[in-house]
Amino acid sequence: MTNETLSPALCGAAHRLRLAQRLASAAFALGMLAWSGGAPAHGDVTPQAVDTRALPQLGKDWRAENPYRKHDAAIKIGASAYNQNCARCHGLEAISGGIAPDLRKLENDCATLRDAVKKSACVKEVDEFFAGKVRRGVTRNGAVYMPPFEAMLTQEAVWAIKAYLETRREKKL
Repeated sequence: MTNETLSPALCGAAHRLRLAQRLASAAFALGMLAWSGGAPAHGDVTPQAVDTRALPQLGKDWRAENPYRKHDAAIKIGASAYNQNCARCHGLEAISGGIAPDLRKLENDCATLRDAVKKSACVKEVDEFFAGKVRRGVTRNGAVYMPPFEAMLTQEAVWAIKAYLETRREKKL
């Protein structure tokens, strides 16, 4: 049926119905936009302090490599610290939901190396990269993608998180 075959009254009613549907859709979209504007994109990323008293203290000079690799107490503390500070963006158990990088894949390039010296150097480079990003955060074009955690997380906490992440690797070294 076309508009020519409808009575003027029905055309007016159909027009009002389409207009009402468009207004309702627009109101819904604006409501969703307003609601999402009040919620941070990555959730609450206020850094949480981590109790690292059970770990050997590392001093104030940052290590270039993770000193807690395969350290059971550090892995346990790191799992808790990760859940408090990182999981909101990087996903539970380090499985990313797409908001932030999947941290299980940090050493994927290292895992494929056959030469032990090159593999060790690669892991050290990833350690330095990881610690730097956690400490200073990530900002691109003025947008904060990850806040800096250096003021809240100690060296012990950062390396404990990395020790936990090493248990979650996608590819074994």
